[in-house]
Amino acid sequence: MANRFSSFVNKVNKAPQFMQSFLLTTLFTSKVKFAGTTGVKIKKITHQETILFLKNKKSVQNHIGGIHAVAAAVLAESTTGIVFGMNVPDSRLPLLKSMKINYIRRMQGNLKAVANLTSAQIKVIEQQDKGDVIVPVIITDESGQQPIECEMEWAWVSKKR
Repeated sequence: MANRFSSFVNKVNKAPQFMQSFLLTTLFTSKVKFAGTTGVKIKKITHQETILFLKNKKSVQNHIGGIHAVAAAVLAESTTGIVFGMNVPDSRLPLLKSMKINYIRRMQGNLKAVANLTSAQIKVIEQQDKGDVIVPVIITDESGQQPIECEMEWAWVSKKR
């Protein structure tokens, strides 16, 4: 099932490869302005998977030169929210219900985030007027390890009351 967001993403995904990341990132950060403040870059969006990157640059660094904990949280929320949002019908409102983040160790360099939804989760989102799903996200740093473990719970409700 397509919504307005997924229809636009599907069109962008047909554009030349070198333009896709720029166009997807521009669309997302124009709608979710706070995410744009961190400089997240979208690399891939499908109904099942979303991949984002965050560069370790001065504006998102903490006092020890790593990516700040809150910037990493924004990356996790954005990645899961996008893959979730690809599947929520236009008649429903997506809402972040909870986020659980465990900081395992210091983040080294840039971060990559990958969020996935299963076919069963997508079916529930499309068919139920109201509900929630856990959207896991894997965040790795330049060492290839996971410096944080994240789990986001996304909900949806009908826009009509």
